[in-house]
Amino acid sequence: MISTTNLSLFFGGQELYSKINLSITKQDKIGLTGKNGAGKSTFLKLILGMYKPDEGSLSVAKGTKICYLPQEIISRSNAKIIDEVCNSNEDLTKISDRLEDINHQLATREDYESDSYLGLLDELADLNDKFNLQGGHEVREQAEVVLKGLGFSPTDLERPMTEFSGGWQMRVELAKLLVQNPDVLLLDEPTNHLDIESIEWLEEYLRKYSGAIILISHDRSFLDGITNRTIEINNRKFYDYNCNFSNYQVRREEEMIQQLQAYNNQQREIAQAERLINKFRAKSSKASFAQSLIKKLDKMDKIELDEMDSSALAFRFPEPKASGKLVAEIEDVGKSFGDKVILSDVRFNIGKGEKIALIGKNGMGKSTFIKMLVGDTAYEGQIKLGHNVNIGYFAQDETAKLDPQKTVFETIDEVAVGEVRKGVRNILGSFLFGGDDIDKKVSVLSGGEKTRLALCKLLLEPYNFLILDEPTNHLDIISKEVLQEALKEYSGTVLVVSHDRTFLDGLSDRIYYIKDKGISIYFDSVNDFLKQLKDNKFNTNEKAVSGKKNKPVVAEKVNQKEKRELENQLKKVERKIEKLESDIAVLQDKVAKGDYESENIFTEIDNLNADLASNMQEWESVTEQLIE
Repeated sequence: MISTTNLSLFFGGQELYSKINLSITKQDKIGLTGKNGAGKSTFLKLILGMYKPDEGSLSVAKGTKICYLPQEIISRSNAKIIDEVCNSNEDLTKISDRLEDINHQLATREDYESDSYLGLLDELADLNDKFNLQGGHEVREQAEVVLKGLGFSPTDLERPMTEFSGGWQMRVELAKLLVQNPDVLLLDEPTNHLDIESIEWLEEYLRKYSGAIILISHDRSFLDGITNRTIEINNRKFYDYNCNFSNYQVRREEEMIQQLQAYNNQQREIAQAERLINKFRAKSSKASFAQSLIKKLDKMDKIELDEMDSSALAFRFPEPKASGKLVAEIEDVGKSFGDKVILSDVRFNIGKGEKIALIGKNGMGKSTFIKMLVGDTAYEGQIKLGHNVNIGYFAQDETAKLDPQKTVFETIDEVAVGEVRKGVRNILGSFLFGGDDIDKKVSVLSGGEKTRLALCKLLLEPYNFLILDEPTNHLDIISKEVLQEALKEYSGTVLVVSHDRTFLDGLSDRIYYIKDKGISIYFDSVNDFLKQLKDNKFNTNEKAVSGKKNKPVVAEKVNQKEKRELENQLKKVERKIEKLESDIAVLQDKVAKGDYESENIFTEIDNLNADLASNMQEWESVTEQLIE
């Protein structure tokens, strides 16, 4: 359907693509990858005809219908959601309008025997056939299915576009493309505004899609679930692999190793030839030999090393001060906006060191619950933070809070205090702001750069409870992996909202699932939880959940006297644990320094560790009783 022949494209005097030969068929579902600035989005625009090749050609088969979803779009439509989607297919809309016009004429005219009247009947039959062939009668039904899959409720469909945020309007734009069933779908970061459940629905839809897809995405799971072909743009060339993203990475790494070996061998050969040329070119008896070497070097096809995309974050969160064993206690918490109830009777505890993934459809209250935790919004009930808890909060709109008139350096320098100020440049360097980049104003930064800068601010204080609302937005795959690793190594408590399943699955050890005004807790990996949710293996309509099974139990009202007794017991156990940990550390320090006389010290350490394990089991038991 689409092919290029020796295609080259220049931007600002620089060659972006060089002699590209490519063929795309209807069976291809392509993941387009490459570092920022390689030309991924530009290639989609080339296919659309928004740019023209400087050399060579790009051809699209006649009659091929192509639809394109850009990263951002501004809608000014006042139409209802359902009408906006149903009327998106211009061909069907024209046929429908013409059918309506013909039916009106047939109903009002009386020249039944005239040639023009009979011509209208013939045209009516032809148009009805075309309308049926293109699925005209199923458009509304398909639109409703697609919009539901993308997270819209039945009542939303009758609301005008203007009542929805930019993120929800992008979902409508995506729905408009899907119902048209084009031969080729060009999608530039389609998951940016979707929640996890909508992403899973879209992934399944695109996996079964009958047309070709060219997809740009930083979501590894999404790419792996859809694509059967990966094309990397690197060093002006296209590298084509008949596999998904994860398999491409393995094969590409092997090729890069082989390429480096071949390059090093060639460089040694060139160096040897140049030494011989310099040695013999001045000697008449060896001049012809030197000239033959020069000609050989001139004809040699020089190996160019592809650029390695090593542009990823390189950091660790500072070691925080220890918090209490209970980081937060949430008791009978609720939140409403007018008559609309968001959360009701939420009750559970957050323990020290937990890595929590907060999951739920958009609009269910994920960001609202986070704002309640950090004190940014009022609520009913009680939220008590534990001893010595210090919250570091990355809001979903964190990048919008950056002052656009300040430079990168000024943004960090103004909040850095004490010894940290001495290391501001190093900290910025670990977030890819080096050299002249630190003097850039925030207003000229890309979305990914702003996200990195906002994350950088979290390193300036050793928080022991990180609350992160969509921290992976605009980050590339490699940077997400580094952030994930830093959070896994972080010794504090983490609560994170993200729509990236790969990021969450490698990070979290429990799921907080928001649905029907309640929060359920599951001790599963994200992928296992989503699979069971998809298969309806458990009921997620209960409110508060506890336990290590997948069958939630509604939290009952706890006898207040019993609760106080458990709380006192918990505090005593925590004090014992802290004392035991301190005693063990002292003895281990002596062993490390050789500052001991008797071998009984090892027995003492073993006994203390046994006491510690016993007290930790008691702490877990009491904590579970309190949660229940």
